[in-house]
Amino acid sequence: MRLVLNVAVAVTLLGLVALAGPRPNAEQARGITPADKMVSAARAFLATLDAAQVATARFSFDADERFNWHFIPRERKGLSLKAMTPPQRQAALELVKTGLSEPAFNKTETIRSLENVLRELEKGGRLVRDPEMYFVTIFGEPSPSGVWGWRYEGHHIAQNWTIVDGLGIATSPQFFGANPAEVRAGPMKGTRALAAEEDLARKLVESLKAEQLTGGVVAEKAPNDIATMAERQAAIQADTGVAYGSLGKDQQAMLLALIEAYANAQPRELALDRIQRIRRAGIDRVKFAWMGPVQKGQGHYYRIQGPSFLIEYDNTQNDANHIHAVWRDFKGDFGRDLLAEHYKTSPHR
Repeated sequence: MRLVLNVAVAVTLLGLVALAGPRPNAEQARGITPADKMVSAARAFLATLDAAQVATARFSFDADERFNWHFIPRERKGLSLKAMTPPQRQAALELVKTGLSEPAFNKTETIRSLENVLRELEKGGRLVRDPEMYFVTIFGEPSPSGVWGWRYEGHHIAQNWTIVDGLGIATSPQFFGANPAEVRAGPMKGTRALAAEEDLARKLVESLKAEQLTGGVVAEKAPNDIATMAERQAAIQADTGVAYGSLGKDQQAMLLALIEAYANAQPRELALDRIQRIRRAGIDRVKFAWMGPVQKGQGHYYRIQGPSFLIEYDNTQNDANHIHAVWRDFKGDFGRDLLAEHYKTSPHR
């Protein structure tokens, strides 16, 4: 995913996309980019660590570990929040904030808090649920030039960024999950970490007319999970579903709002870049496909696929109260497109 760092272009994009966001802030007006903020925050975080912690938190940029991502509870590489002092944890979360919009950062905090809910629900279960077992991992040397990357990952959170020459930022794979999707008892009753991802899609599928339903609902039963899982490179899925170009204007607005619910996880400039790339690749070719019943509480799945990207969502596990939702870029995951261009002009690397 290439970030366009020209403020004038970003402002122009506001007239091209349905994204509703605030005007550029003071940092943007001064030319401070998301890459600048990531570099500063990553360096500040590393500066709080002792030598042993740095060795745990950092890998070379070329390490195979950079592609070793997943969203299940498992052993992970990097430095966990649990292993940090309070100041170190604060510095780590300040880094995370540079890679996410404020609502998305709050979403990650809610998802972490669901580990406490699961601990109560699964008393005596085989899995250890711990909201501090979320890991920050740095790949390479955070720098305004050159290439480096970082990851924030734990159960149901897997966020990956690759920064190339301080000019391009890849922002995928991007994964959010929620279990329970809706907390049904206890102090957090009613909490829905991924409410928009579910509700906007259901609103869209419910709006489909009879002739659109034939193409839009592609299976009566939902699959048990997202198809791409934690594959290192996402495969293009079947070219089925109802196309953006065949939707009415109100329905097109619904589909855009759903796409933006995922795009807006990133800071404003990065979210705008995502939408620009979708439009450039051909938004009329974007298709929405639903599987399973439409009624709330029933297992369901949907995907949104265009020439350049894939969104997958599944809510079938735990009696349809367990969501997995991912954004993948076919050429841009882990910065593959950015790095290919970089290496063309940097043969010494």
